[in-house]
Amino acid sequence: MLPSLITIGLPLAALYIVFLIWYGGNGKPMTADEINAGLRELLATDNSEHGKAAVEDVRQLLASDDGKEFIMQNLVRYRPKALYPPGYQYSDDPREADKRYGKSIVWPLLRNGNLLLFIARRSGNFFVPVGADNWHYVAMVRYRSRRDFLKFAFDANRADKFVHKWAAIEKTHVFPVKPIVSLFAVRTLIGLLLFSLGSILAAFLT
Repeated sequence: MLPSLITIGLPLAALYIVFLIWYGGNGKPMTADEINAGLRELLATDNSEHGKAAVEDVRQLLASDDGKEFIMQNLVRYRPKALYPPGYQYSDDPREADKRYGKSIVWPLLRNGNLLLFIARRSGNFFVPVGADNWHYVAMVRYRSRRDFLKFAFDANRADKFVHKWAAIEKTHVFPVKPIVSLFAVRTLIGLLLFSLGSILAAFLT
């Protein structure tokens, strides 16, 4: 029992601690100076009219910072055809443009402790109030904090990744939410997976 605990249990416990540190989700709110400096840096990565408007949206998001994790709800409607700025040689398929954006942001998300939780394509209608938007899909992204959302935005802007997003999207509604009831228990899931792995390895060694 003791050899299994040392050779299997301790390394897996250490791995789980490293995961918890990376996953975070319970930090300190950004200070006013930190927010202003971050917004200036974000604007420096994209000084276009679209970039200036995006910075104001980020300012509004950061104003409600509590330092804790949150989930960003994304409702998306595609353009009839992808609309790239002059100089970009891509097809006019908006879904292909959106796929390019999705693939390009995986590492910037993960390196800042953020995680894509859910994507679902619209499959029909049920209750449609007058004036409702015709969304094509919904996505939910978990961010470690608003500070880490800002870091992700720096990464994506510097690498010109958002150009694919805005080429694909005609309209989007994005807003942060705090779960009340959720089955996305990532910490518990990772803990159970590591425990199961440890049990399997221990069974092979005994």
